[in-house]
Amino acid sequence: MISLYRNKIIQGDCLELLKQIPDNSIDMTFADPPFNLKKGYKSYRDSLALQEYLNWCEQWISEMVRITKPTGSILLHNIPKWLTYYATFLNQMADFKHWISWDAPTSPMGKTLQPNHYGILFYAKQAKQLKFYEVRYPHKRDRKSSYLLKNYGGKKGGLHPFGSLVSDVWTDIHRVKHNKYRDEHPCQLPIHLLERLILMTTDENDTVLDPFSGTGTTAIAAKRLGRNYIGLELDSDYVQIAENKLAQESSNSKLGNCWVSFYLDKVITLRDEDWQYLQEFFQLPVLPEEIDAAPITLKSISQVPVTLQNQVKMATPTDRQDSYLQTILF
Repeated sequence: MISLYRNKIIQGDCLELLKQIPDNSIDMTFADPPFNLKKGYKSYRDSLALQEYLNWCEQWISEMVRITKPTGSILLHNIPKWLTYYATFLNQMADFKHWISWDAPTSPMGKTLQPNHYGILFYAKQAKQLKFYEVRYPHKRDRKSSYLLKNYGGKKGGLHPFGSLVSDVWTDIHRVKHNKYRDEHPCQLPIHLLERLILMTTDENDTVLDPFSGTGTTAIAAKRLGRNYIGLELDSDYVQIAENKLAQESSNSKLGNCWVSFYLDKVITLRDEDWQYLQEFFQLPVLPEEIDAAPITLKSISQVPVTLQNQVKMATPTDRQDSYLQTILF
């Protein structure tokens, strides 16, 4: 049955479609549902009575847990208010792992603290069987000088050359704000946010499901990283946008044999366990202490060891991959 849905965006009500997905069949489920804040969706009234909204949420959350494999992850993105209710539901069905705080400031609302983050609840179907990989992101640096922003008290020489292990507070990924980068959708997430979650929790050829697919962000991230995807979406216009975008994507977000997440001219997420292999693709400081003022950069293809050159993918990059990578790596 699941093969009928794999690598497709299916139009329809997620509650009805989820019931057709077999138990324990999906490696990662991710949901970014309507926030019940009167957003301008085309086919959904984003203004339900409190209990009606919560009853609806409990239904699709239960279905997400049911279809996730024992080794799999359940990830829910929303504002903190709703995540407190979601956690109440999930605590009865799965094992809590993390509340990821994604730094994404919004406009001041008056008579309250300014909302400054969204949350991503991370639950394991079964904690003892969970598939999970530590990931790293580049060290934070001053934009003008490129020096490290943080003072490590004389221990900079011992820092990891690429960057720190990702914590549960994410400040390096920003919202999609500019209209030229946005689809006609009120709540579009950055693709590299989903790529980080996918690298953390899945392997190549695993299946990722999003019951609120929108214009296909989760599916695009999965396809770029060599994963299978299933998207469920109520609105036919959003389905069409997602399908058009997916047709232009390739599974080529790699350095050699390892999947990584690119943004502009940089790798912004990689797996810690892949570093021993991936370091051959980077120009590293000669002396460890030089990391203070010398960000690592990608080598040109001619500088990569000959034994690895034939592993660099020769696929044509998508229009969303930076021209720098086309020149240097392809």
